[in-house]
Order: sequence, then structure tokens, then C-alpha cells
Amino acid sequence: MSRTRIGLIFGGRSVEHEVSLVSAKAVLNHLDPSLYEVIPIAVSRQGEWLTSGDARALLDAPAGTLTHTRGAVRAALTADPSAGGLVPLGSPGRSVPVDVIFPLIHGTGGEDGSLQGLLELAGLPYVGSGVLGSSLGMDKAAMKVMFQAAGLAIAGHLVVSRRRIERDMTGIAKEVDSRIGYPCFTKPSNGGSSVGVCKVKKPEALAQALAESATYDRRVLIEEGVEGQEIECAVLGNDDPQASVVGEIVPCHEFYDYSAKYLDDRSELIIPARISPAQTAQVRAMSVAAFTAVDCAGMARVDFFVRRSDGAVLINEVNTIPGFTPISMYPRLWQASGLEFGPLVQRLIELALERHEEKRANRTEFAPTEAHKEEGC
Repeated sequence: MSRTRIGLIFGGRSVEHEVSLVSAKAVLNHLDPSLYEVIPIAVSRQGEWLTSGDARALLDAPAGTLTHTRGAVRAALTADPSAGGLVPLGSPGRSVPVDVIFPLIHGTGGEDGSLQGLLELAGLPYVGSGVLGSSLGMDKAAMKVMFQAAGLAIAGHLVVSRRRIERDMTGIAKEVDSRIGYPCFTKPSNGGSSVGVCKVKKPEALAQALAESATYDRRVLIEEGVEGQEIECAVLGNDDPQASVVGEIVPCHEFYDYSAKYLDDRSELIIPARISPAQTAQVRAMSVAAFTAVDCAGMARVDFFVRRSDGAVLINEVNTIPGFTPISMYPRLWQASGLEFGPLVQRLIELALERHEEKRANRTEFAPTEAHKEEGC
């Protein structure tokens, strides 16, 4: 029996580069070698595509020590669906075919639809959401529009541009006073792992927080600070997605920032979450609804707040390439639901192949049929 060849893509030029490496190591360690042959594909901080030993070197190097690889075997994806795979640059015609891609680049360039578009052009099956779902799942401002259209409750927020921050802080401050209040949070519209997120407790701190968030993206969200529990739910599937048990985050810092997520192990992950059965059912239903609203596929982690004052369940965001680190909520929630890490990864690969096969049913050439002779066609 031949093994399925997995192209595991990790690294990237985003601020979540290190997190991606940890996720990739965890997935690599849980791919059954009797079923899968793994082709590591790294994207360095300089944007080099690395294969073979160079990719392994990036993956295995102590955090922050490998900044450049001399003589790296750079790679590109073919745009020929019949020979989809990797072609080392400078070696025309010599490819390393892969059966499916497992993208684990978190953040911009890997989770925002850019990489997914490249994989679509290459005709390769890949784990996770497509171009639309990935881009909506990355852009918090657009995502909230879709949530509102689907009737999902969200916290109050404003979206401001970097240009407006530079030119109209007075007007922004007035809007925050009248519509959002304090405390509030500023965050890049496109970003993850809480990078660039600032908690603003008083009006005089708003300008500095917005300037910080705007260094990571041209659009910034200003969100109401919700006092309550931070709740997460994992979703798995394509057209018939399923929700996991519900978990709760108790951050060791004032909010669940980058350090609390990845550097400080004092944050608590409580499974199941300490909420009522009715709230649990609501979170699970809203998770599936959010997954569908932004056209996700394969996997997503959906984040919520349960407001302390009235028990309202408010959706915060979806994450289309959630963390796969040893302490990440996505695999832990499925483990608590009865699906261990290894079988979870295997199921994600099956879903990728299933979705790719379904897309192949799409017609790519127009030929008139009997239906087009009917009025209105």
C-alpha cells in the first residue's frame, strides 16, 4: 500500500512565524509514518521557499537562531494540476509530487487566502478553508459583517483606517466615547495570536494604542471590552461541520495576549467550560453557524465571550488555521471530545481530499445544454 505524500508548509514572513514552527512539529510528530510520507516545506522569514534538509533545519533550529540559509534549495509550486507538486528552482522539469498540502503558516501570507490561492492555481488539495473562507477568517472587520448578516451577536466595534488615525484622532476619540466606551481594545484587522492588540483603559491612552495596532495593518478595530469569560469551540468538517465540547480560557495576564498564549504557562485551559448547559448549546450552535457564514472548510476554532452582567454569548472571531501546539485549544478540545491528535490530523487530510474531489465536479468550460434552451437560462 503506497503512502499518501503530505506537503507540510510552515514558517512564513508573518509575526506568527515561531508559532507556526511549533504547530508544524506537533503535526509532524502525529502523522503516522506507515500511512504518510511527509515533505517538509518551509518559508523563511526572508520569504525563501525551502525544501529537504533546509526545511528541516528551519524546523529543528532553536527559536530565533536560524535567520538565513545559504545555498537553500528554493522551491515553487507548479501550476500544472496534472503534475502538482514542488519544482526546485533552477531544475526545470524535476518535480517532487505531493498528494495533499497541509498549510500551517499562521497569520498573513498563510492564513489570509494568499497561500490558498496559490494552491488553487497549482491544482493541489489542501487542508482547511479556501480562498474566501481564509480571507474572511483573517480580516476581522469583514468577518464581523458576515456575522451580523448571519444574525450572530457580536460586541460593539468600530473600524478605522491607518490614514484616519494619522489625520482624525479627535473624531475617532469622540466616536469611541459615544459608541464604545472604556475599557476597549485596539487590534489589527488582519492578524492573529493577539499580536498588536492593546487594552485601552482611559481616553488619553487611545492614540498610542491605535498607533501600535496600525503598525501591523492598515485597518484597525476598536472593540468594546467585554467583562466575562473567554470561551472557545472547535469545528471540524466541510458541508456538515461538527462542534467539539466547549472550553474556557483563564489568562494569566490581564487578557489573553501573545505572552499568555505561548510564553507563560500559567494560563488555565478549562474543559468543559464553566457555563450553563443552555450557554454551551448556544456556543456550539453559533460555532457551526459562524463556520458556515464565512465559508470555512476542514477546521476552525471559534472564540466567544460570555458576558458576566447578563450571560449573553457574543462571538468574537473564527481562526481558520488554529494553533496545533501541544497546549493549543483546537486539538485539546477534540481530544476531550474523543478524537485524539493523530486521528484528528488524519481526518483533516481526508476532508481536504474530499473537498478537492467535490470541486472537481465544477465545470470549467461552457458548453450549452438543454437547460440553457429554457427561458431564463
